[in-house]
Amino acid sequence: MLNRYLKICSIQILIMDFFCLNAFFFFVSYWLQQKEVPVHLDRDTFLLASNIAWVIALYTTGIYFMSQQMSYERIARKTIQGILLYLLLILLFVFLNKEAYNRIFIITYCTLFLIIVLADRLFFYMLTHYLLQRKEIERKVVIVGYNDLSKQLVDNLLGRKSNLRFEGYFEEYSNVHELSYYPVIGNLQECINYAQSNNIREIYSTLSPEQFPYLYTLAHEAEKHFIRFRFVPDFRMFVNRQIYVDYLDDIPIISLRSEPLDDIANRIRKRFFDLVFSLGVTIFLLSWLIPLLALLVKLESRGPVFFIQHRTGRNNKTFRCLKFRSMYVNNDANSKQATRNDKRFTRLGKFMRKTNLDEMPQFLNVLWGDMSIVGPRPHMLKHTEEFSAIIQKYMIRHFLKPGITGWAQVNGYRGEITDDLHLAKRIEHDIWYMENWSVYLDLKIIFLTVFNTIRGDKNAF
Repeated sequence: MLNRYLKICSIQILIMDFFCLNAFFFFVSYWLQQKEVPVHLDRDTFLLASNIAWVIALYTTGIYFMSQQMSYERIARKTIQGILLYLLLILLFVFLNKEAYNRIFIITYCTLFLIIVLADRLFFYMLTHYLLQRKEIERKVVIVGYNDLSKQLVDNLLGRKSNLRFEGYFEEYSNVHELSYYPVIGNLQECINYAQSNNIREIYSTLSPEQFPYLYTLAHEAEKHFIRFRFVPDFRMFVNRQIYVDYLDDIPIISLRSEPLDDIANRIRKRFFDLVFSLGVTIFLLSWLIPLLALLVKLESRGPVFFIQHRTGRNNKTFRCLKFRSMYVNNDANSKQATRNDKRFTRLGKFMRKTNLDEMPQFLNVLWGDMSIVGPRPHMLKHTEEFSAIIQKYMIRHFLKPGITGWAQVNGYRGEITDDLHLAKRIEHDIWYMENWSVYLDLKIIFLTVFNTIRGDKNAF
């Protein structure tokens, strides 16, 4: 019932947003005309741009995927992200368009719309919170088994803002005397009768059916009385971490981590973004930057313009990684990493590395499909072999295409790898990115990369 309400509410918010987005446009236009304030805008083009900007904002931030587990902080964060992205796109459109738009119109229109966006989400949260407190939709649950897993399950269930109410445990052994806030109500045979008498809607079992065959009978009896019976397997004996379960038809498949980019639709979205972004950089930036820097590189030192090195890519396949040459030609280029005061740097090379200009040709690697805009930074083959022997999870980062920039780099883990802890932190950030990828996260990393370059990064050398 509650989940159905949340879906309906999300659809209503979506309809309300787009209705107000368009209605306020005509309302503000009419109001300014009545005040004899000139608007001077291409109405159809601006309205289309406004709708497209809001579609991109909701697509990127996912602000319509509401659920009862979403906290007020998460709803607020997603809403603010969507608003800021919308405003950025509108300002970009106004800046690039040749039409003279009235500032009063744009400020009034955007302000009214954003007030509605904030108001309907606040109303959604308050209404959901109110409904969760009502006895009519309260879901009473009990747990079969009294053990460490069942106690952790109780903490997790009650720690979420939901309409669950936990009644107590049922345990096969009647000699459980451990003090607990919630009682051990009885043994397994008493569970169904208690559930019927006390309007229990869900039963969770933390016991293994292999050790307690009666659980199958218990599950069938529960479903006969319209009580949901759920098994909670204990995988902690295999892996002491969160796991993910998917299904191949009716066969459960257990994974050690979530991988959003394992979904073909997400891979298409990321590849489309990479192509559009890198194509724009190639046409508007590299078309004149490559000839200019090529001339400067040639004038300063003898050798090739580009430094081409085989590096480790996705699924451990090697590829030819492009960079502007920032060092004098030397015999250690494929075995020795760059250090802060490396004497091999040319004067131009120091500047290019400080400003990340030496990495710009890698946008061509992105177009060719060897790299992505955002992803784990590729290492030379020698380092891949060495680091994989030091860090057990090192090779996991190669599930993804390497990137021009990455989550580790914008968090300060770039440049020379000085010790095992530095390497471990870099790998930790790469894996976190793989498990939490989103279009918004890629945009955030790109923004932080540009910001850090302008501000100056102490680890850039």
